[in-house]
Amino acid sequence: MRVLYLDLDTLRADHLGCYGYHRQTSPNLDKIANEGMVFTNYYCSDAPCLPSRAAMMSGRYGIHNGAVGHGGTAADQHLQGISRGFMSEADSSALPRIFRKAGMRTVLISPFAERHSNFTYYAGFTEIHNTGKCGMESAEEISPTAMDWLDRNASSDNWYLHINYWDAHTPYRAPAEFGNPFKDSPLPAWLTEETLKKHREHVGPHSARETYMYSGKDNPQASKWPRYPGELENMQDLKAYIDGYDCGIAYLDSHIGRILNSLEKAGVLEDTMIVVSADHGENLGELGLYGEHGTADYPTCRIPLIMKHPGKIKRGTNDDLLLNIDLAPTYAELFGQKPQAIWDGKSFEPLLLGKAAKPREDIVISQCAHVCQRSVRWKNWIYMRTYHDGYHLFPQEMLFDLEKDPHESRNLAEEHPELCQEGAWRLMRWHDEMMASQANGITVDPMRTVMAEGGPFHAKGQLKDYCKRLETSGRAFAIDELKKRHPAEFKG
Repeated sequence: MRVLYLDLDTLRADHLGCYGYHRQTSPNLDKIANEGMVFTNYYCSDAPCLPSRAAMMSGRYGIHNGAVGHGGTAADQHLQGISRGFMSEADSSALPRIFRKAGMRTVLISPFAERHSNFTYYAGFTEIHNTGKCGMESAEEISPTAMDWLDRNASSDNWYLHINYWDAHTPYRAPAEFGNPFKDSPLPAWLTEETLKKHREHVGPHSARETYMYSGKDNPQASKWPRYPGELENMQDLKAYIDGYDCGIAYLDSHIGRILNSLEKAGVLEDTMIVVSADHGENLGELGLYGEHGTADYPTCRIPLIMKHPGKIKRGTNDDLLLNIDLAPTYAELFGQKPQAIWDGKSFEPLLLGKAAKPREDIVISQCAHVCQRSVRWKNWIYMRTYHDGYHLFPQEMLFDLEKDPHESRNLAEEHPELCQEGAWRLMRWHDEMMASQANGITVDPMRTVMAEGGPFHAKGQLKDYCKRLETSGRAFAIDELKKRHPAEFKG
């Protein structure tokens, strides 16, 4: 059997044609979707990059595997400790090991482990190709490695090939010669002049005034990346920004077309299982953030999942609540293997076969790299609880009706305290279950470790300088509240 996994960094589901987007960003991905199963409620359990891939590869929530951030203690997975034998538990439970046990060659084409020093990501791969630029490479720097491997190996049997593309990740760097196929295409309807005006008053990194985290068009890199404006001053800037993101998707999609053509040339396209997903989505104005994956919410944690294998996976769509930690147990069941006791995920193999399965009532998603948030998604609701606001001045509780407001424009927390109470109860129940089932003597929630070490990696030690920027950009009104919330940042 052959399995191709397309790991498309920072890819929002709702910016793909097969998920209903009005722009034609993804004809090749849409072709895969038309021949397979599209999952509409698939989420990363932990965002952003490092925690998400750690969760997917381990089959465990970040609260269990320990990797929830981008720096400090909680950027590494927990040591196994005294129960570790000659080989660690990753030898049997890491996702690629499923394919190894099935007698398959496991191949990775990705710079990701080096980008974050997340070398546990390599567990289970027999062949690793690091494209060498720590995630700053465009598709034309990745495809040659992938095409060369396929030219030499596509027709052989029993391989799992994991290819990682980065073009939808900031700084939206599709080559200039690619042009802008969306120059005459309107913006998503919710992004209005009034919305942008409101967002320009927002404070916090990656706001409309400073899409380069804590700086804007004054950033020295700004002129290098014309598809990624450093500040969104007007609707022209906003359109250039959205166009830049969508061009990144369209550009990587064109390279996926080359991959599909290579498989077809080798005569194995119809005999290859193709899986398409991402590590996380992207804030494209939601909650006032641009060009980041910095929250535990719908646009950041909802990701595409498309699975195709003629004769084995049914065509259609599925709306069940699923998580990326479910992928390992699903693969295991597909290959006739028993689930690992250490996994938190649940197999959705019956759904691939067109059978019903008992759906989850809710899911919990987390973010500890830019803010510290946990959220619970159930029915049409998402309840978000903020423990560290990452300087965005988020309220402690937020509640959104995703059916009516998928872009999270109206916080309903004050209008529906009973739903906030239910959301808080669901979070507490999940947290109690997670802490009660910690392995290897772990007694501390890694989110608390992040807090104890000064807060999220991308919002630590920056506030004094950022307040100077707020003074010069007409947002000094926020400084007193920031000092009140984060007094430790102003000591010394």
